[in-house]
Amino acid sequence: MEFFCYHRDRPGSAALRMELLERHWSYMDLYEKELIARGPTFGEDGETPSGSVHIVDLPDAAAARAFAFDEPGYQAGVYRDVLVRRWRNLLGRTMWEFPGGRSGGNRYLVLGLGAAGGTGRAVDAEVPAERDGLIAYGPLLSDDGLTWLGTAALVRAPDAGAARAVLTVDGYADVEVHEWEFGGRR
Repeated sequence: MEFFCYHRDRPGSAALRMELLERHWSYMDLYEKELIARGPTFGEDGETPSGSVHIVDLPDAAAARAFAFDEPGYQAGVYRDVLVRRWRNLLGRTMWEFPGGRSGGNRYLVLGLGAAGGTGRAVDAEVPAERDGLIAYGPLLSDDGLTWLGTAALVRAPDAGAARAVLTVDGYADVEVHEWEFGGRR
C-alpha cells in the first residue's frame, strides 16, 4: 500500500532540522526500497525548509504511521504536524524514474485538499493529459482506500502558478503549492 507523508516544519526549527539531517537520512536509508519519492519543501524565500515529503510503499496504515512518527525530526520536535494519507501511484514509477531527471527546472509539491463545497466528490482522479512535468501524481485516500480526500502531485513547472494548474481550478477546498526538491544525500 502506498502512503503520502508530509511533515510540516515548526516555525523556528531550521537549526534543529540541520542538526538532525544525518540521522534523518540514516533513518530514510532503512526504507530505501520502499520509497517512491522524497524531498524537502521550502518557504516563500525558496531556501528556508518548510516541510518534508515522503511517498512510501508499506504493508498497512499502522506501518505508515510508525514510519512517519518514528522519524528522528518528528521525535525531536522539528515538525508541527504530519499528514499521513493512503495514496495511489497513478504514474506507476518512482521519482528516480522521472524522465526529466533530478535537476533542471523548478519543482513543486501541489497538494489539493478535499472537494470544493464539501461534496466529497473525487477530482483529478485520472492522470492529466499533459504529463511531461509530473514526477509523482495520485489521489489522497482514507486508510481503507475507498474515500477520496484530495490529490498530491510532485511537478516540474516554470512557476508556482503553472504547477497549481495541474489540479482542477476550484475543484478543492484548499490547494497548497510548495517549492520542492528531490531528497536524499547530496
